[in-house]
Amino acid sequence: MALSSATANFTRCYPIPIWSVKTSFHTIARLIIKRHSQHQGWKRMASKTTSLSPSPTEGPQQKLTLPYGSWKSPITADVVSGAEKRLGGTAVDSLGHLFWLESRPTESGRVVLVKEAEKPGDEPIDITPKEFAVRTVAQEYGGGAFSIYGDTVIFSNYKDQRLYKQSISSEDSTLVPLTPDYGGPIVCYADGVFDSRNNRYVTVREDRRESSLNPTTTIVSVDLSNNNIQEPKVLVGGNDFYAFPRMDPKGERIAWIEWGHPNMPWDRSELWVGYLSENGDINNRICVAGGDPTLVESPTEPKWSSQGELFFITDRKSGFWNLYKWIDSDNQVLPVYSLDAEFARPLWVFGMNSYEFVQSHGQKNLFACSYRQNGRSYLGILDDDRGTLTTLDIPFTDIINITSGFHCLYVEGASATHPLSIAKVALDDQKSKAVDFKIIWSSSPSSKKYKSYFSLPELIKFPTEIPGKNAYAYFYPPTNPLYQASPEEKPPLLLRSHGGPTAETRGILNLSIQYWTSRGWAFVDVNYGGSTGYGREYRERLLGQWGIIDVNDCCSCANFLVDSGKVDEERLCITGGSAGGYTTLAALAFRETFKAGASLYGVADLKLLRAETHKFESHYLDNLVGGENDYFERSPINFVDKFSCPIILFQGLEDKVVPPEQARKIYHALKEKGLPVALVEYEGEQHGFRKAENIKFTLEQQMVFLARLVGQFKVADEITPIKIDNFD
Repeated sequence: MALSSATANFTRCYPIPIWSVKTSFHTIARLIIKRHSQHQGWKRMASKTTSLSPSPTEGPQQKLTLPYGSWKSPITADVVSGAEKRLGGTAVDSLGHLFWLESRPTESGRVVLVKEAEKPGDEPIDITPKEFAVRTVAQEYGGGAFSIYGDTVIFSNYKDQRLYKQSISSEDSTLVPLTPDYGGPIVCYADGVFDSRNNRYVTVREDRRESSLNPTTTIVSVDLSNNNIQEPKVLVGGNDFYAFPRMDPKGERIAWIEWGHPNMPWDRSELWVGYLSENGDINNRICVAGGDPTLVESPTEPKWSSQGELFFITDRKSGFWNLYKWIDSDNQVLPVYSLDAEFARPLWVFGMNSYEFVQSHGQKNLFACSYRQNGRSYLGILDDDRGTLTTLDIPFTDIINITSGFHCLYVEGASATHPLSIAKVALDDQKSKAVDFKIIWSSSPSSKKYKSYFSLPELIKFPTEIPGKNAYAYFYPPTNPLYQASPEEKPPLLLRSHGGPTAETRGILNLSIQYWTSRGWAFVDVNYGGSTGYGREYRERLLGQWGIIDVNDCCSCANFLVDSGKVDEERLCITGGSAGGYTTLAALAFRETFKAGASLYGVADLKLLRAETHKFESHYLDNLVGGENDYFERSPINFVDKFSCPIILFQGLEDKVVPPEQARKIYHALKEKGLPVALVEYEGEQHGFRKAENIKFTLEQQMVFLARLVGQFKVADEITPIKIDNFD
């Protein structure tokens, strides 16, 4: 869950770069609020300052004793914002060269296709011309924005959403448009594959020409035989959503995933196979999985072997996404390997690649696969003939996508000490061991220099309010080699509720978390009931209970850490983006566990979200919330009188997932009530912030806001705070 142009108004006392925010500052008399003593506490905390000693020189020496939260750290907001590179997928061309898609916060979030360096020590090569960006907005979250076949790449250009063809091996890299110009980015494409038999590109199309709120989604083919731009040909249509169109090796069959409202793809979906006629049309089709109403499953990631066998992942019966294969001759589905682990993740974005075929001797099928169990990812080799799974020993504890290279694997992953990276993994001749592991790309190549400041995550299991049910989180204690706090002080806690809400937080190196812990904060990332990675039963805890289970689990986690003596009960704070922003607001409205919070593009009004959000999630709430009364009772905006602590809100003005009106409504309501509140709005940002300057500003303002109102310390960084209504 995640257009207007506006001009910022600023006071002279609080100068903020005009490029960063749009906010409105007014002089408002302080109001007496319900918790008078707490309000006085905010005042005392804000006025209290701590004299910071100069940074010690390098070398062994005694740690300085300063309050938690006031420590100096080299992991600055600039470092964090510069390390916020994201990956959009990897691919290998016919010569074995690796390509990857990376977003660049320092270029306003521009996404570029990059080719690995020709020689060791050389710089990677940008393939995408500067006036282009490789990104699709299909289903708002995008993914699957490019595909490589031989020496040709086809990609979706962000500005106009048209498909372009580009040579990646010759000096002539002229871009050739493949799809019509509709006068704007109203038709977009994702998750495409080449059909060499019919010389065409088969892809998912989202068409907004008739309705932007309810676009038509189909699987279409784009002719590659000449340079005459034609309207794409519809191959499959009629359902609400499609993904993973995949051609068999002979170009005679096509597999795809589809689903319809009110289901999300992880609730119920169907796997279909279509048989192609001589002219490339589908003249017959069969439902392989998901069509049995008595069998609840959500198949995903279909893939054809070189022998024409269809493999896919589904969660039938066990509730865990495992690998299966389809026997065409008698339309039978058989398990390849069964394990209480997740071999896939929810289809939030197009183009996921959780497993790959591995070259092997003979005709047997070997798969490189990632699976997730008890909060950790593993890389394994699965032998279809023997039914065995061999785990490879690599440093990554979290794996996202896998791409098969020439006698190697390229793995997108991370660990507690590795940021998001691409690693080249070489295997032995038997494909049973990893004999070499080399980082090819890193989202933060300079992060190693801060290793002594890293707080390592501790996976914790804590009891929930449901008897006998536990939930999970990653706890990061305050860590800094130069500082310590007095023994009698316990650290403040920042609890983060992840987005989705059908998603998962992972215990990997995230410099935005280290920004907090290296300054003396404790940080906990919660996988509340409803999160993925623990099977369908755990995922479905949230059905009909959004705003209840997630809120209760976050509060239970905070109380568990208090009872364990790890954090200060009087300085519990909560933050979250998107659906996590909703959980943040709901926890602050309906519970009294936390003393302050930060909501990033969060939901305040469930009914308004249902009415205004994009097609992909337009019925998502039907299963998560329930009846009309539940929409009202669980919307924080309807219970402003229950809020009793400070809140800061951050919002992108081009957000179509959670429109800006959500943040504005809660801001004005809390300001009118007299609570300390601030709103920061970013022009040009959508759902989630991509620009380095906005990532930095958001992080710093969260820090100083919580420090002033809850922390009882002064931050070491030079940060000019924005004005807080009903406080400054």
